[in-house]
Amino acid sequence: MNFSSLACEQTKIAGKIKIKHFDKKIKTVAGIDVSFIKEKGLGVICVLSFPDLKEIETIYASGKPKIPYISGFLAFREGPIIEKAFKKLSLKPDILIFDGHGIAHPRKCGIASHMGVLLNMPSIGAAKSRLTGNYKEPAFKKFSKTILKDNNAKQIGIVLRTKEKTNPLFISPGHLTDFDSAENIIKKCLNGYRLPEPTRLAHIKSKLLLKSLKM
Repeated sequence: MNFSSLACEQTKIAGKIKIKHFDKKIKTVAGIDVSFIKEKGLGVICVLSFPDLKEIETIYASGKPKIPYISGFLAFREGPIIEKAFKKLSLKPDILIFDGHGIAHPRKCGIASHMGVLLNMPSIGAAKSRLTGNYKEPAFKKFSKTILKDNNAKQIGIVLRTKEKTNPLFISPGHLTDFDSAENIIKKCLNGYRLPEPTRLAHIKSKLLLKSLKM
């Protein structure tokens, strides 16, 4: 696998990303997660009503990834499976939340940005750990935050404490959203847990489905 060509592709996709305020009224939000076992991946999309966060539809698709896990190239591993699942949706959600990064990425093209452009959908990255950038640890109070910056001191994300006494999340706009939109939407998607409810449910269901399908 030629990772130099993949990096060039990410740079091209990054040029198509639009960071803009998301002012559409949200009725549905989707969480996306992909789990792997052996040589197969299972992608799950959970569509929830908004703002009450009730499950409307859950679909899944499986596939064999074309590349191994390489930090910074997650979309090339998980993207085809997510695309396959997305085509099965009976309801197109208003916004997508990914368990991964948006523009908080070395080439400003994490999975939320990559797939947001590819699917032409508003998207947000809500990652559990930092991929790149510099930040100060936010205070331990819920909703305390600091700014994630690249090496040129330009903002690429928000480090948000979504629950007291837990590690923060790294929030960044993917496509057709901005920092304020991403932060506000993630806050409204919290349901007492560290992770936003859409991706939390998608992750739980992906693990359960892996067991039930005996993949």
